[in-house]
Amino acid sequence: MRRTAARLADGREIIYFDDTPGAPARVAVDTRDLPPAETSSQIRRDPLTGEWVALAAHRQTRTYKPPAGLCPLCPSAPDQPSEVPEADYDVVVFENRFPSFTQHAAGPYEPGLVPRAPGIGRCEVVCFTADHNVSFGELSPARVRTIVDVWADRTTALSALPGVEQVFPFENRGDEIGVTLSHAHGQIYGYPFVTPRTEKMLAVAQAHGGPILGDVLAYEQADGSRIVATSEYWTAYVPAAARWPVEVHLVPHRHVLDLPALTAAERDDFAALYLTVLGRLDGLYDRPLPYIAAWHQAPVRTGREFAWLHLEVFSTLRTADKLKYLAGSESGMAVWINDTTPEDQAARLRAAPARYRG
Repeated sequence: MRRTAARLADGREIIYFDDTPGAPARVAVDTRDLPPAETSSQIRRDPLTGEWVALAAHRQTRTYKPPAGLCPLCPSAPDQPSEVPEADYDVVVFENRFPSFTQHAAGPYEPGLVPRAPGIGRCEVVCFTADHNVSFGELSPARVRTIVDVWADRTTALSALPGVEQVFPFENRGDEIGVTLSHAHGQIYGYPFVTPRTEKMLAVAQAHGGPILGDVLAYEQADGSRIVATSEYWTAYVPAAARWPVEVHLVPHRHVLDLPALTAAERDDFAALYLTVLGRLDGLYDRPLPYIAAWHQAPVRTGREFAWLHLEVFSTLRTADKLKYLAGSESGMAVWINDTTPEDQAARLRAAPARYRG
């Protein structure tokens, strides 16, 4: 894989990751006349929960569902410059033009009942392919393997930035999830704090006396009724206490803290298994499944020994044409009510025809 870094017209970093033999050198220049990137971002701590909330009002003006011919994630054309200056690419990463967190956020830390601080961090966009009409599940195993390497590269890079405490790669897919750009892409957030979900999982693992996900994995493997697919180094299963109507966790068999710690064999194996899982998810209702794919990995400094890398893929689609809404109980009290059982959902996924490769 060849890595080439450059700058966009407003100074944001862009990095090309090429896995195609003989790919041309990445020398195109961003010719757009762009204003300086917005840097106003602030975090405030909720005094009732102790959780940090990000305020980024400039994101109100971000691009919203442009037509395919104006997609900012497609390669640039002579009459249509985009966020990617090159005429083609394999995988590309660039700083988000409308970031929730940025290294340029300014302002003092303000203590008090509602502490405030600048939203120091970084937000990146990861374009998985230059083809506007291809989804992640339709990529080749070799391309998914490249993307795993990209996630690991960016985890290492963002973890070294000032103020970053946790790195979170994720993909949002589908209108029902709220996606505003249909081109296959993901994002990576470098948070200036450890997220509430991670804090809670680390606290549970610490009280347990070690990384509890290892025991959960052994429990799921011994039971077997919720397993969707397995490979040499990974197991994919519907968790016994699944919150979402469709939810699958992909867990490495070895205690791995983060994406950079995965071996080459584990990365190869993940690529094949993940494509199998995505194919079955799309085959579940014989339609592209809207989903969020969220990587959980150890924070940069806090409680790393209690973390266990894993990917959670979940959907709000509870039937082929009905959504699960987070209403009173879920949104108001964070008490989840699932309309199906994990065992039934796992059985349906095992039986689902893979919509792509199996």
